[in-house]
Amino acid sequence: MLETSVRLLRLLALLQSRPGWSGGDLAGRLGVTTRTVRNDVERLRILGYQIHSTTGTAGGYRLGAGNSLPPLLLDDEEAVAVALSLRAAAAGTVTGIEETSLRALTKLRQMLPSRLRRRLDAVGEATVSVAGRGPTVDAETLTRISAAIRDHEQLRFDYSGREGGTARRAAEPHRLVFTGRRWYLLAWDVERADWRTFRTDRIALRTPNGPRFTPREPPSEAGQHVVRSVGSTVWRHPARIRLHAPAERLAELLPPAAGLLDDDGVLETGGDSFQSLAAFLGGLGVPFTVLDPPELRAYLHDLAARYAQA
Repeated sequence: MLETSVRLLRLLALLQSRPGWSGGDLAGRLGVTTRTVRNDVERLRILGYQIHSTTGTAGGYRLGAGNSLPPLLLDDEEAVAVALSLRAAAAGTVTGIEETSLRALTKLRQMLPSRLRRRLDAVGEATVSVAGRGPTVDAETLTRISAAIRDHEQLRFDYSGREGGTARRAAEPHRLVFTGRRWYLLAWDVERADWRTFRTDRIALRTPNGPRFTPREPPSEAGQHVVRSVGSTVWRHPARIRLHAPAERLAELLPPAAGLLDDDGVLETGGDSFQSLAAFLGGLGVPFTVLDPPELRAYLHDLAARYAQA
């Protein structure tokens, strides 16, 4: 029979691996009796693990959430995935999370076996992060917005506009959308009676929240709506481009911030100038047709003529 401490760790690993186990299945995996399983479950409960048990033919054991975070058992791939996620979070766009992520990463790295530590260190040495160059948002703001979305509570906040002014807003939050550089809130603006996209780094939440509301259905999927609305306000020259390439190829080429791509290969995008738009489209390396605006087509004709002369 396994030593008690080793058996407890194996029992904990089994409970974490799937939602529910019968006592007989656990006993068979551990090579012990169901009575020993019951005793070991009680030992884990004393250590702070919330383990729910039910009786009967459909009964068994299920690991629940407790009041504090007890130790977790991770397999090799899970440990590496968590470590890489922490490393990415340390260079992310959430204010104040960098130090917390680094502390957690340090603790995890100390516990990793040498073979996994070498894998993690290799990734760290071979990569350079350019994340975090955009504006950051406070973690408390994200958690409060998320809670309001979950509880269907209206948000009250001061919103800083691009010109520097601040306006008081009331909105029914629908979804947080992360584009890879910025966090946005898609919400129903109560005063304007329409859907609006807000940059979360410009939101200063007020307390308490407003009244509860019945969720509305947005006109399109949250991510698509945000990309479209952000593009219409950020781009000086909006454009519609048909890209002649397979969808899989386009998915590899286009980052989320590039614009909104529909099922027909039409990209809603834009730029601060026709020059930047031409450089972006040329850099994709795929054939394309400009649907709008006509001014972009004219610019590309002139550019093609200058290239031909060169």
